[in-house]
Amino acid sequence: MNAVPTAMDDAAAIDAQGHELPRWRRRKDARPQEIVEAALDLFVERGYAATRAEDVAVRAGVSKGTLYLYFANKEELFRAVISEGLGPVLREATELVDQYQGNTFDLLEELYWGWFERVGATKLSGIKKLVVAEVGNFPELSQFYQEAVIEPAHAMMVKLLERGVSRGEFRAVDTDVMTHVMISPMLMLFLWKHTFSAPNCCMPVDPIQHVRASIDLIKHGLAAGTVPALAAGSPMYSMEKARAALEAAMAQGTGRPA
Repeated sequence: MNAVPTAMDDAAAIDAQGHELPRWRRRKDARPQEIVEAALDLFVERGYAATRAEDVAVRAGVSKGTLYLYFANKEELFRAVISEGLGPVLREATELVDQYQGNTFDLLEELYWGWFERVGATKLSGIKKLVVAEVGNFPELSQFYQEAVIEPAHAMMVKLLERGVSRGEFRAVDTDVMTHVMISPMLMLFLWKHTFSAPNCCMPVDPIQHVRASIDLIKHGLAAGTVPALAAGSPMYSMEKARAALEAAMAQGTGRPA
């Protein structure tokens, strides 16, 4: 995916002599973008619940009253961060899947690297941790994220898989399940980056090598005719046993196997 300007770009306002203008002298049109950028920074740094509207105003260099001219509340700020940050990336990825002329393996790789370039390598990657940690406590925001990000991303990945299967490039798979599997490596990378990235905290993860290895593993796993089917009753894995353990855990209210 080729990079396109979005509301998350960091370009500053410039005067006629080529000098950067201070925030208070910039055009009014730039203020909503600056407020959204400040909200993203603070949501990622502090979390949604701990971020106050007045903190966003200070970070953006505007008054609290100015902030409320553009956004009625913190929930609207969150919606703007998601819509302006992730919305363009998802739309471009979907258009790429719809219009791509080459083979599906190349398409898959282009999508992964595009998502890493536009999201994983930027501060937008922190949204994933924010969503995992907090959005479940705010039902309306959870529903918004489901509709604005999860559903279109899922539909796009399903379309990718169906394309590969129909062209004989991918083996037949459960597209809904495989979509979750394919998204997991990037989700893990984003969470690791914003949880264990402090110096000397944990084992370091090279993001480039992680993405490359993920692509390689997924491409080989999907390739038609290269992976033998798992024999019924194989001792390597028992879906029935795993499902029974999960059901037992849910019945005990733990949500996870003991």
